[in-house]
Amino acid sequence: MLRISSGRGPRPVAGGFETFSWYYFRISGALLLVLVIVHLFIMHIANDVSCTTYAFVAMRYSNIFWRVFDWLLLTVALTHGMNGLRVVIDDYVHAPGTRMWLMSISVVLLVVFFMLGTITLITFPTVPGATGPLCIPK
Repeated sequence: MLRISSGRGPRPVAGGFETFSWYYFRISGALLLVLVIVHLFIMHIANDVSCTTYAFVAMRYSNIFWRVFDWLLLTVALTHGMNGLRVVIDDYVHAPGTRMWLMSISVVLLVVFFMLGTITLITFPTVPGATGPLCIPK
């Protein structure tokens, strides 16, 4: 039977990984909220969505700050989400073999998506000499 959590459960008292995970989930959630709001404001409110083209992103990535910002967003979102998936698997999958396989698959997915995102952010070519958006909003 599914149990609806209030999110106010006690923190783990044993220490170790579960305590770290408990704190990380809360801190990463707060950080993620700020990062996502900034991302949404920059990409969808401050700039016209129709101007979000390859050239716009390349121009944005000519500043190292935006690459680091997007890498931080990628890192926090992936680890926060996979930590949540780990908790769900731990709570609802009772067979040890199945739990081990699902946890292993989630770790592999975390590593693959993290590597793909990081490689994309590092190797994305910039537009030299670009000064601003290459689109005039209607």
